[in-house]
Amino acid sequence: MSQQSSGGQRSGPPPIVFIALALADLWLLQSQWSKLKAWQPSIPSLPSPPSIPAAGGGQATDGALKSSTLFPLQASVPAGTKVSLDGSTSMVLINEALKAGFLKTYPDSQVETAATGSDNGIQALLVGNINLAAISRPLTSEEKGRGLRAVPVAKDRIAIVVGVANPFRRGLSRSQLVQIFRGEITNWATFGGPDRAIRVLNRPSVSGTNKTFRTIVLGDGNFGTTPNITTLVRDATTPMLRMLGPDGIGYATYGQVADQQTVRVLPIDGNTPEAEAYPFQRPLFYAYREPPNAAAKAFLGFALSQDGQSGIAGAIQGP
Repeated sequence: MSQQSSGGQRSGPPPIVFIALALADLWLLQSQWSKLKAWQPSIPSLPSPPSIPAAGGGQATDGALKSSTLFPLQASVPAGTKVSLDGSTSMVLINEALKAGFLKTYPDSQVETAATGSDNGIQALLVGNINLAAISRPLTSEEKGRGLRAVPVAKDRIAIVVGVANPFRRGLSRSQLVQIFRGEITNWATFGGPDRAIRVLNRPSVSGTNKTFRTIVLGDGNFGTTPNITTLVRDATTPMLRMLGPDGIGYATYGQVADQQTVRVLPIDGNTPEAEAYPFQRPLFYAYREPPNAAAKAFLGFALSQDGQSGIAGAIQGP
C-alpha cells in the first residue's frame, strides 16, 4: 500500500517523470529495431534464364522457354537419323525452314515432311507413323490422356483475306467478321461494298486453323450454314486463295499470305497482322509421344535453339 504525506498528497515522483521515462524507452526500442531492420544477409541474385526470340517478334512463350531446357541442342546425332513430320498446313513453311537448318547442322540425317492437317498429324503420331505432329492448336485432354505432349515453338497470326479483285477496300470490325462467318451478314453492301453476296470459304474440320478460328474469332461458336458459306474438302491454302475472286473471303496463317500478289489482307479493328494489338494470334506446336524418341528429341532441340528460332521467324514473316 502506498504511503501518503501528512498533507494528504501521494509521495514519489510526479506523473510527468513516468511519461518521460516511457518516451525514452520507446525511443530506445525504435532505435534498436531500426538497426535490426538495416541488417540483412547478402543473398546474391540468380541470373535470369536466356530468352528465346519468338517467331514474328517478341519473346517466345513460357512453355517454349521451359521446353528448351528439356530439349537442348545436341552436338551431334547418329548417322542416318530420320525425322518424320506431318500435320498443320499452317506450319508448312516452318517445317521446311527447320528441315533445311536441321540437315545443315546434321548432314547425315533425314527429314520427311507432310501437311495433311493438325488432326491427321495427331492420328499419325498416335499410331506411330511419325515422330512429330505439327499442330496449330493445343492438345485436347483426351489426346494428353493418350500420352501426347506438345511443345510451343512460335506464335502465329491468322490473317483475313480477300482477292485483289474484290472492290471492298475497307477493314472489318471483329463483330462484323463474326457475323460474316456465322452467316448473319451475307452481302458486301452491308459494309459499303458492292451489292454482291459474300462468298465465305471455310477450312475443313481437320484443320487446326479452323479450330483456332472458332476459338479466338467465334468464341467457340459454330460456323454458319447459310448457302453462301462453302467448307473446303481439303485443308490447303493455295487452292483457297485462288478461289477468292472478287467476292470471296477466307483465312490463313499470315506467313502464307503476307507476300501473295493475288490477295489482300483485311485490317481487323484497324490493325493488320503486323501490329502487336492484332487480335487473332495463336501459338504453334510440335506434339510428340511420351517418352520422346531420339529423333523427336534431336529435332525439338534444334527447333528451340537460336538457329531454329531464327528459321521459324523468317518462315512466319514470309519470304
